[in-house]
Amino acid sequence: MRLNAVVKSPLSISSIILTKPNQTAFTPNFNFNNNNNNNNNKSIVISNYRSFRRSSVVRMAVTPGSVQKPEEEWRAILSPEQFRILREKGTEYPGTGEYDKFFNKGVYSCAGCGTPLYKSTTKFNSGCGWPAFFEGLPGAINRNADPDGRRIEITCAACGGHLGHVFKGEGFPTPTNERHCVNSVSLKFAPASE
Repeated sequence: MRLNAVVKSPLSISSIILTKPNQTAFTPNFNFNNNNNNNNNKSIVISNYRSFRRSSVVRMAVTPGSVQKPEEEWRAILSPEQFRILREKGTEYPGTGEYDKFFNKGVYSCAGCGTPLYKSTTKFNSGCGWPAFFEGLPGAINRNADPDGRRIEITCAACGGHLGHVFKGEGFPTPTNERHCVNSVSLKFAPASE
C-alpha cells in the first residue's frame, strides 16, 4: 500500500491516524520528499504498513527529524522508570524528581530522544512537587487533551514521549500564565557553556 499526502506546513503534521473499520491500526513508515512545484510544501510517502490489533486508535506525531522506535527498542534504551513515564504516560511521585528544586542555567532535553525542550530561563518554582516551566522551545512540545478532557497532556514533538501536563490561569507571575508540570524522569539537563 502507498499513500501520498501534501503538507502545507514545512515543520510538522500534528498527528496521523490510520485505521480500518475493524479497528486494525497501522504503524506506517514515513519518507519526506521535497515537492518541486512549491517550496513551502513537502510530500510524505507512507508505505510498508505493519498492522496490529488495538482497542483504541493509534496517534503519531510526525515531524522532520522525528524519532519513532518499536517498543522493544525503547525498553532497551530507557530505564524501567523512564519507560513507565515516557512511553506508558506514568507520573513520578511529587517532590522526588531530580530537577524539582534545581535551578542551574542550561537546557532541558527529552530523556528519550535528546530533543531540546525547555530553557532554564523559563523554569520557575511553583511548589507543586515537579519541575515547572512557563513555556517550551518553539515546536518542541505537542499538546493533547487527556481522554477525560480535564487536563492537557504535553509530549515531546520528536518522539512522542510523555512529559506531563500543562495548566493555564493559575495566577503564577509568569509571562504566559501557564505551568508546564513536567516529570524529572522525562528530562535530561545540559549546563550552559560559560
